[in-house]
Order: sequence, then C-alpha cells, then structure tokens
Amino acid sequence: MTRSFMLLARIAGKHLLGRRRQTIVAVSGVAVGVGFFLAVSSLMVGSQRDFIATLVDAAPHIIISDEIRSPTPQPAFRAISGAVALHGYKVRSEARGIKDWQQIVIAAGRLPGAIVAPSLTGAVTLRLGGREEPLALVGIQPEIEAKISTIEKNLRVGRLHDLDTTQGGVIIGEELAHRLGLNVGDVVSATSARGDTRTLRVVGLFKRGRGQLGASSGYVLLREAQSLLGRPFIINAIGVKLLDPYAAQPVAARLEQRFGYKAQSWQERSADILSLLLTRNVIMYSVVSAILLVASFGIYTAVSTSVTDKRRDIAILRSMGFSERDLQLIFVMEGLALALAGVAMGWALGRVLMEILGSIPFPVAGETDHLPLDRSPLQYAIAAGASLGAGIVAAWLPARKAAQVDPVDILRGAA
Repeated sequence: MTRSFMLLARIAGKHLLGRRRQTIVAVSGVAVGVGFFLAVSSLMVGSQRDFIATLVDAAPHIIISDEIRSPTPQPAFRAISGAVALHGYKVRSEARGIKDWQQIVIAAGRLPGAIVAPSLTGAVTLRLGGREEPLALVGIQPEIEAKISTIEKNLRVGRLHDLDTTQGGVIIGEELAHRLGLNVGDVVSATSARGDTRTLRVVGLFKRGRGQLGASSGYVLLREAQSLLGRPFIINAIGVKLLDPYAAQPVAARLEQRFGYKAQSWQERSADILSLLLTRNVIMYSVVSAILLVASFGIYTAVSTSVTDKRRDIAILRSMGFSERDLQLIFVMEGLALALAGVAMGWALGRVLMEILGSIPFPVAGETDHLPLDRSPLQYAIAAGASLGAGIVAAWLPARKAAQVDPVDILRGAA
C-alpha cells in the first residue's frame, strides 16, 4: 500500500537537506539553464515576431498583379487544337493592365474588414542638371495607401496627403534625392518610356534603409501616374489588406481562381525568408534544449549519489513495509524539488537577463532602437515545462535502482 504522500515528501526533504552542497549545485545548474533559455528564447522569438510584423505591415497582405501564372493559349492554337503544326505565326500581344479591375476591387472589398487599393507602376527617368536616375513610379491613392502600407510611417519629411494638395507632387527616397541633389520643394523633370515629359515637385522623402519601399521608388497620385505613363484609367496592381493577415494565402488562392490574375499573399512573397526563420527556430530550440539537458545532469548526479549513500536506509524502509513504488517516489520527489527550486531561481535570472538585453541600444538606419524581446508567459511556461520534464526523467533513472535494492542482502552485509 502506498505510504502517505507527506511522509514520503518529508523523507525526500531530509535527504536533500543532508547534502546541502550537492543540492545547491544541482539547483544552480537548473537555474542557469532556465535563465539562459529564457534570455535566448525571448530574444529569438521577439526578433522573429518583430520581423514578421514589419513584413506583414510593410505592404498589402495580398497583391494582385496583371500577370497570369498560366498564359492563355493563342487564338490559332485554341481554334485548331493541335490538329496541325503552325510555323511562322505572329503571336498576338496583349496590353498590360488588369481588365475589369473595378470588379476585382468590389469583390475584394466585400471581404470582412478588407481594405483595397488599386495602383499603377511604371518606369520613368528623372533628369536634373545633366544627371539622370531611373525611378520606379507608383501611382497611389494616398488616403487608402496609408491604411494598407507603412509608407506614411517611414517618411522623413512630408505626408502622403501632400500628394493631394500639390500639383505634380512626388515622394522619393532620401538616397535618390541625395544623388540628384534634391530637397523638399525642388522641381525635377520626369520622362516616361513613351517620351512624355513633365515636371514633378518633391513633397516628401522616405527614410534611408527602408528596403521594402525601394531606394529608387517614387510615389505620385494615381491619376498623375496614369497621365505621365500614357495609361489613362489603367492599373496593374491591386493591394488588399485583410483583418486577419494569416488568412491571406487561402483568400489569394480564391481571388486568383475567380479572376485569373496572379494573386500573391505575403507568405508567398516571403517564402524564402519564412523558410530561413523556421530553420533558425529549429537550431535555436536545439541549442537551448541542450542547455536544459546539461542542467538536468546535476539532478541526475545528486539523486544518483543519494541513492548510493542511502542504500542502508532504503533497506530499512523496505523491511518496514515501504513498497518499490514508495521508494521510487521519494527519489523522484527529490529530483522534482531540485527542478522546482531551479526553475524559480531561473525565472528570476532570466528576467534580469531580459532586462539587460532589452536595455542595450543599437543603431538601425540612423536611428537608435532596442532589441525586441518576447516577455510573454508562454516563454516562462516552456522553460519550466522542459526543465521539470528533464528533471523528473533525470531523477527517475537512479530511482529505479533504489527500488531494486534487496533489503536482505544489504542488512546482512551491514551485520
């Protein structure tokens, strides 16, 4: 019959207090493992969440372009259907742009909480004082664009609204402005591929190092872009921001299947980066798990030594009627107590390490920022669960030996 839980716990406590030095070493090992687990995990998870949040917010969750994944066959092939071979035919070229884009905007706008922004992108050349620079011109609707991207947040000077209030206004990057010697209020000549030329006035500059905006990108009103590029009423991209960004992939697939145009979710556009993050997570958790595993060796050593030193006491307990299960439970309790004390100290150590890491400033694109950390209770729970699990297993292994002790042999040898 299993003895009183409190009695077994008191015996386990006596064993631990009788070997204070080993107890302190084992607890300290677990504490260091848990503390560094929290520091590393919070840093890695926090940086990943911050990066993904930046990735999600920087651009629309879904971008529908005027591309088609599987090009439609030419009329001759559709008519003949492979009955004869054709040579020397002239391929029919189609004008770029999204046909009936208003229907796509209406359909996407019906999604719960969705914000839809049409745009037109084209290439122009900026000329000033004999210098030329290519510019990827993007025609936008400022009021809507501010809701689906982070252009407004990344402006060093100016606002998106200035495009509405300034005739021929353009927003470019600081790097491009520096190369051309431009500043806010300056006028520059822009020439399209068709040869049309007009002047644009710089009304805003976005910050250096904002790769998601493009160092050679410029933003103007949608109607200005359509006029300069000679494509009135034409758009070639539709951005969609969803209430739930993680629903972007299935929604993009449905829109592409319905309308035929290529619809890319942010997950598809960032597939390579997300794959690298997954690999990084595997490496990270392998390393920090190894730290906790090494820390559990201290528990194994402490309990194993206790079993060896207490063989005579174990024999006496067996002769008094304690079962194998009771003896196993005593030594597992020792390991659990060591792990619990180590986890409590490790939480405190991890909190201190996180505060130190969070207070370290580092420069990003000319600005001072701090390391993003994940201080959520989940990190503490993962560290505690992994450490307690490792501690119980480390204690159970030597506890099995205690249950196999033959009291007759031990007591006869002692006599």
